[in-house]
Amino acid sequence: MPRRALDNPIVLAVLGLLLEQSSHPYQILSELRKRSDNHAAAITRGTLYNTVSALAEAGWLAEQGQQRTGNRPERTVYALTEAGRDELVRRLDAHIRTPEREFSQFLGAVSYLGALGPDGAVEALTERAGRLRRRTVADEERLAGALAAGVPRLHVIEAEYALSLARAEMTWIDEVIDDIRNGKLSWPEAAATQPGTDRERADREGGRA
Repeated sequence: MPRRALDNPIVLAVLGLLLEQSSHPYQILSELRKRSDNHAAAITRGTLYNTVSALAEAGWLAEQGQQRTGNRPERTVYALTEAGRDELVRRLDAHIRTPEREFSQFLGAVSYLGALGPDGAVEALTERAGRLRRRTVADEERLAGALAAGVPRLHVIEAEYALSLARAEMTWIDEVIDDIRNGKLSWPEAAATQPGTDRERADREGGRA
């Protein structure tokens, strides 16, 4: 198994889940997708199974037997080994201590915000902020429900952190929109004349027709 499988970002999540309870890969996959939108979008069944195999090969997981549900095939249940627990603690400690510059699609896109033009930038940012607000409201309700049901705060601390990031992003977007509108964030003349949205491009093309 290639070493890079042990560098996959989901390794930490898999080790963490198995710290809670022994599970088979399908159960791990379902739980990861349920707990995180990012995991739901990024993790494939093949990636998860390859990661579990790599962790077992490294001695961080151990087979604990087989489990059958109904008429489904038997599934191998894995448990965290002492070496796996040590590796989990080591990685957790390193990630929490060391802030990293994480590159997101939004960060890459906002680097070229100027290409949208002032009006296009305001339109796109406004739509993003609206979607973020709707998602944040739903996430807040889900978190409040979990806490009201008696789930310890420590068990949903990642949801709390994600909400803090979303709120900070919405605040920043609102500030940028205001700065564009009041002229504090200005566009170079050449960039400001570029089409900012598909609708604007269509209008311009229609005017030249």
